Amino acid sequence: MLVFVVETVTGGGALGAELPASLIAEGALMRDTLIGDLEDLPGVRVVTTHDARFPAPPRGTSTALRLGDDPASVWRLMAREADCCWPIAPESAGVLERLVRDLRAQCRRVVAPEPETIALCASKLETARVLEQAGVKVVPTWPLDALPAEAPGPFVVKPDDGTGGVGLRVVDQRPTPPYPPAHVIQPLVAGEAASLTLLCQNGRTHVLTANRQHIARGDGRLRFTGVTVGALPVDDALRSFGESIGAALPGLHGLIGVDYIATADGPVAVEVNPRLTTSYAGLRRSLAVNPLAFMSEFIRDGAVPDLPHLPPALPIDIVPEE
Repeated sequence: MLVFVVETVTGGGALGAELPASLIAEGALMRDTLIGDLEDLPGVRVVTTHDARFPAPPRGTSTALRLGDDPASVWRLMAREADCCWPIAPESAGVLERLVRDLRAQCRRVVAPEPETIALCASKLETARVLEQAGVKVVPTWPLDALPAEAPGPFVVKPDDGTGGVGLRVVDQRPTPPYPPAHVIQPLVAGEAASLTLLCQNGRTHVLTANRQHIARGDGRLRFTGVTVGALPVDDALRSFGESIGAALPGLHGLIGVDYIATADGPVAVEVNPRLTTSYAGLRRSLAVNPLAFMSEFIRDGAVPDLPHLPPALPIDIVPEE
């Protein structure tokens, strides 16, 4: 089986543009881990692309892309020749949604959510609305100009269409006009920053690990500095929480990340990342098994398997290098 892995940050999606070192590090980490896990499966061969400014991945067969190349055309050709495609891209600005649509036009099997679900998850406001309507406990989210008068601070202000902590600010008082366009505001909920790694398909959801996120606060900002995969026990409450999110968003497919706050009253959803996240880099070591070993059916024909009994996850620290 030939699998085409495309990670847009390191794979040529930003030829000629200056990129933050943190994005390059996280993108390469996810890409290289995924390629290694895939190629460790019997009969699987991986092809990919890389921006010629950056090193090629240590495994798989990679095509270097240079300024003047058309990445989208190359990716479409490689998708046409592959048996399966696995995209990794930010959901913001429609990047992941467009990529998935392009790949699905060329290849029967693409490991990614439905484009409509990707678009929904790209909006913090829409994600919160859908989860709340489904009964999932979620951090209240409002447009900046619709913050209720009785809502107490401090608050988190972020782009509605954003990835990770890009553009995120923490403010103690209510913001005053003029407001930045297309931003939302949320209360800063007390608790521990955490995430779930989910395996989803057609509303069926497995919670693989619960992870502790390391967040640094300074100069009015929150910054992601790393994650401890498998740091938190997956209990019945977290399983129910993850399954409720999968049921609320049945278009989720594949390995998905959910950011949440672990509070004294239980988990509270912050956002849904409809793609691999940095936590994937520690998943194999945390579970003590290649997570793709029980996904061969999923990669081949889209069916979520019954998972084998897994031992408790081991805590694994992942700190992307900058």
